[in-house]
Amino acid sequence: MSTIDTHIDRLGLTLPQTKAPLGAYVPFVQTGNLLMISGQGPIGASGVSITGRLGDGLEIEDGTRAAQMAGLNIIAQIKAALNGDFDRLVRIVRLNGFVNSTPEFTHHPAVINGASELMHDVFEARGVHSRIAVGVASLPMNWAVEIDAVVEVAE
Repeated sequence: MSTIDTHIDRLGLTLPQTKAPLGAYVPFVQTGNLLMISGQGPIGASGVSITGRLGDGLEIEDGTRAAQMAGLNIIAQIKAALNGDFDRLVRIVRLNGFVNSTPEFTHHPAVINGASELMHDVFEARGVHSRIAVGVASLPMNWAVEIDAVVEVAE
């Protein structure tokens, strides 16, 4: 068990099972030292997801929780891509966060902080990353958020 697995356990987190893609793509691709994780939604280990629009029935706290759930799915995909060897993770390079929101909603960064803070909590200094947080008119499955990631890994 890696130190990251131990850290995940200590934080009381449960990684969900990796999800199959919803379309004609793969859940991750590695090119050189970069691992690209396809967009992940807010689907919990139980299979329940957070759906809806921020600013129309969902509050910032709901969106933050959705971003945390998407972040856990990103971590699960990283683990799968690395065949369970978190020790190969060099750092989280970038998160791209998309928030299903009304045109009036402007707190996208606060929502995506749910995933950003999770990455820092789990990976510590290796979890500090750049990112974007934007609002969109809709997302697949009516998810509240979708987040993808770029990760640097050791060969």
